[in-house]
Parts: sequence; C-alpha cells; structure tokens
Amino acid sequence: MASVVLSDAEKLYIIHGVQEDLRVDGRGCEDYRCAEVETDVVSNTSGSARVKLGHTDILVGVKAEMGTPKLEKPDEGYLEFFVDCSANATPEFEGRGGEELGTEIASTLYRIFSSEGSVDLKSLCINPGEHCWVLYVDVLLLECGGNLFDAISITVKAALFNTRIPKVRVLEDEEGSKEIELSDDPYDCIRLNVEDVPCIVTLNKIGYRHVVDATLQEEACSLASLLIAITSKGALTCMKKIGKGSLDPESIFEMMETGKKVGKSLHASLQKVLDEEESLGTTRQKVGFLG
Repeated sequence: MASVVLSDAEKLYIIHGVQEDLRVDGRGCEDYRCAEVETDVVSNTSGSARVKLGHTDILVGVKAEMGTPKLEKPDEGYLEFFVDCSANATPEFEGRGGEELGTEIASTLYRIFSSEGSVDLKSLCINPGEHCWVLYVDVLLLECGGNLFDAISITVKAALFNTRIPKVRVLEDEEGSKEIELSDDPYDCIRLNVEDVPCIVTLNKIGYRHVVDATLQEEACSLASLLIAITSKGALTCMKKIGKGSLDPESIFEMMETGKKVGKSLHASLQKVLDEEESLGTTRQKVGFLG
C-alpha cells in the first residue's frame, strides 16, 4: 500500500484536528472527497469505468466471454478479478510490492462478490452445465492517493452497471446438438442489476475518533482500520480489519454504524451520477481514458 512518512509534529497536527472533527482539507470526519466518475471509457470491453477520488485514480474494464459453468454451480455464470498495480502509481509497486497488494485486493473483491445476491449469477447462465457468461473484471491502479479499496469498489460497481452482454439464442437441431447464436444488435443485450452490489467503506481510527475516505497522510496516522462492504439498503455483507493496531468492541460498533450511514449515501450519490450519465445516451461528451 502506498504510504507517506510524516514527522511527529505533522502527525500530531492531523490527529488533534480529527478529534475536533476538522481535517486538514476542511472536511468533517464522515465526509468523502468529491469523486469523478465516468463510464464507457475503454472501447474493446463489455463495460468500463474510471473513478478519481482525490489523488486516487482507478480504471476498471469488464469483458464478458463465454465459458463453462463451475461443476458445483451448473446454472450460474461467475466473475473473475485481475488487479494490476501500475508501477507509475507509486514507486512501492515496482517489483513484488504491487503483486502482493494486487492479490490482497482481488481476494477482497472475491469475498465481497461471493456473498449471496450481490450479482444475479443465474442471469449469466446460457445453457445449464454447458455454457455461461464469465465476467473478467480487470482493475488497474493508475494512481494511489489514499482510500484505495473504496475507490476500487465504486469503480467496479460503475463498470458492472455499464456492462452490456449480448443476448443469446440456443438452437437445437434434430439430432439434439445445440448451437449458440449471438445477437449482433448492440442494443439487444442483457444489463446487470447492480442494486445489491456492495461498496466498500474504509474507516480509519485516528486517536479516539474515526474518519472515512482517508488521505495518505491520514492513513499514516492510523494504526487500525475497518473495511466494511455495505449494500445500497445499508446491509453489511463483509468486514475486515486492517493494520497492526487493535480496535475495542465499542469502536468497532461505532465504525460499523458510521459505515452503514455513509455507505447508503455513497450508493445514492453514485447511482444518481450513473443514471444521469446514462440518460445522456450517445450524445454525452466523453473525456475518455486519456482525457
């Protein structure tokens, strides 16, 4: 994880500010920075999104490919996650550092999406036991400026919202052999229902209070943080503690309550942006990946 080195005086300044509910950039403890969200930014994908949250910049592409259902779930499709930590994002990603973080992020995403109902995997089944859609979700970290997991989860949700999967017809001939016919009409497609896809809210304990959407400087002042996955209805689906420090039960309870409240408003804001962008259709001006 990208990190910064602060002097004791700088740390003290940040910690004292947080206790007064005033952070260095003027936000309160429960405020997110303004996020820029753009979908449909990579042309050769089924869906894509790019999110900038402060100095954190994430790009996600989703590719739908036909595959074989898993033996234990013959009537479902599935998602595969790949995380690439660009060495340009932070010098710490050169060599093994980026690989380890990439593996940690991918395993967290698998945990979140393994919770029942986050995505309707049955809608990805084409032919039980034979054919299904596999969604390859590629996450690229372009820049790391704190609060990585939240930014990634927002981008993944936006990219899945933008994903269009071609409609398929299964044709059977007289001998019983099946043939699959893909619709070549780009508007004849399946859209994923992302209503229950959770977003991650990371709460960093600083002093005796906690903050959401921490900057790199604030992360350097935090010994422990709680990462929770929250649905748009405020249901908690997954929780994970990060950092060397300990959290007492009362702090954990308070952080969970904050996470639920902040998570619900985060989902509402994201959905509003996605719906607005969608309503513009093909007329909207695209900034694009290199914008």
